[in-house]
Amino acid sequence: MFERPVPRWLAWATDPEQLRRAPFLARSPLFSGLPRRLLARLATRFFEKDYNPGEVVFEEGDPGRALFVIVEGAIEITRATGQGVYVLNTLGPGDAFGEIALIDDFPRSATARVTTAGKLLILYKSDFDGLMEGNARIAVVVMRNLSRLLALYARNSPVLVTDADPAPRSAGQP
Repeated sequence: MFERPVPRWLAWATDPEQLRRAPFLARSPLFSGLPRRLLARLATRFFEKDYNPGEVVFEEGDPGRALFVIVEGAIEITRATGQGVYVLNTLGPGDAFGEIALIDDFPRSATARVTTAGKLLILYKSDFDGLMEGNARIAVVVMRNLSRLLALYARNSPVLVTDADPAPRSAGQP
């Protein structure tokens, strides 16, 4: 008789690519602790993009507009120094990077370059902000996880002494 077309949103929501995102995001430390229902809601906000080796995801100094989660491949995070390029970290599937862009509007502090062909999930700050405003539970869990990651970064970062005079100064001295 009459066949009713499947609504586009239903076809999209039952797409295998969409269905695999929520469990994948659950393995990322940034989203751990979110219930499956909220992970599914979060997963719909991600955009997926393929990258080739050598492609730059973002450069140091670029505006921070998105968070990235590696589905496949590897990413090298580097920073330019006076002595050349310094590799800060090499990341693989399940790792997230660029997460600071979700909380501030400062330029990127490092460069992210693809080392092996891969696929990234991208969450733009504007989508994240909209989701956070509409769901307090997602906001609390993600911000708690983000705080833990930032604390871990701070604890593991070397302290650089920039003062040429290491002698302690007493109170009142300039």
